[in-house]
Amino acid sequence: MTADGERWPMTVDGQEFEVVQPQDSPGTYHFTWLTGPDPQYGFGFRTNPPAQADTAQLEEAVRDFLSQVDPVTGYIE
Repeated sequence: MTADGERWPMTVDGQEFEVVQPQDSPGTYHFTWLTGPDPQYGFGFRTNPPAQADTAQLEEAVRDFLSQVDPVTGYIE
């Protein structure tokens, strides 16, 4: 774990993400889309109530994000 939380890579449907779970915010995850058009682009995900998400929940969040991305621009419009 780093000072800002735990970090790990995640691959979903061929797309690479870095996931950060802040240590001071249970159930909160920040995803950076490493294979997207902008290396700073990504999204956040939070469980309700705040709890540790399992791999299936995180993969579902990524797929939901990717389903909103415009395939031409690589961004959510």
